[in-house]
Amino acid sequence: MTRNSSGVSFERGTVVLSLDTEQIWGHSDLLDQELYSERYPNTPATYEHLLRTICAAGIKATWLVVGGLALRGSEGPQDPRMSLLPRRWTRNVPGGNEMTEPLWYRRSFVQQLANARPAQDLGLHGGLTHLIWTDRDATPAVLRSELTAGLAALGELGIRPRSFSFPRNQERFHELLAEQGFACYRGRDIMLSARLGRSLAGSVARLLEEAGRLTPPLVWPAETLPGLWNIPASLFLYPLGELRTRLVPLRARTERVRRGVEAAIRRRGLFHFCLHPANLAESMQGFPLFEEILEQLIKARDLGDVEILTMSEVAGRMARERSSSAVTESVQADHVAQPALPGWGGRPLPSYEIQESDT
Repeated sequence: MTRNSSGVSFERGTVVLSLDTEQIWGHSDLLDQELYSERYPNTPATYEHLLRTICAAGIKATWLVVGGLALRGSEGPQDPRMSLLPRRWTRNVPGGNEMTEPLWYRRSFVQQLANARPAQDLGLHGGLTHLIWTDRDATPAVLRSELTAGLAALGELGIRPRSFSFPRNQERFHELLAEQGFACYRGRDIMLSARLGRSLAGSVARLLEEAGRLTPPLVWPAETLPGLWNIPASLFLYPLGELRTRLVPLRARTERVRRGVEAAIRRRGLFHFCLHPANLAESMQGFPLFEEILEQLIKARDLGDVEILTMSEVAGRMARERSSSAVTESVQADHVAQPALPGWGGRPLPSYEIQESDT
């Protein structure tokens, strides 16, 4: 059984599925539209198929959406909503709308997410444009503009996100999230490859982790600031391009997920699986692989071995547990018995930290 430093465990395994919903916004500084479409063909249809697949499985996922996707349209770099952002981050954004630039604007799909059943957790990925928060021009003022514009774009559809993910997992200025009332964010995973970052050494480390089919780490939510919970990643889906697949067989991807789920069951921990939907468009085997992963999750869920929660559900539960713990400790201080409360055992959860799982 996995425990935090306080000796507290979950009642059963927990799985969170989060998806960075970005389309070309997440690649605009790396690929032009032609190269993006070549590498990730038919991305809009891939997103819609993924949503149908998840809903058909009766699963709630966290969709972390770049705000620009929700726009009815924009004037590109001349759009007032981008006026405070670094020009080199907006210069490739085309003016247009969903009819003319569907890789950039997908308001109808964001609306589908909002209307989906079972209800999905809609979060924000970065802000309006996927500006990297550690960029040299990403000052607090710039990021506040990026963040509020992204929230406004989702707000036009009646969406108030409580979950957040940093573009390329580059964390900074957590206080801006707290200011805007976010309940949680996805923190960087603790594998060696993540610690080495976007470098040759990091790429080699990740290749070795995938090829060696290392069991992903289980994670524990941690309260970074009052009311703001870090729910770190355990594992990202390794890209499915032809070269990557030659180096790391597809079976390695499903095997690592299986090991992560089994570790969560065995040690009553949290396994947080993440992916970029566009990766499923890289290969004809993308969706068969994802469907096999879903089958593992559904089987474990239906057996009662795990529960599948969204990021905001985890944060809400942690906040309730913390509140009930404070009540319990106060009552115990007065020598009055306090019954256990529902959730993860009603036990006090004073602090959480990431724990390595078996490899």
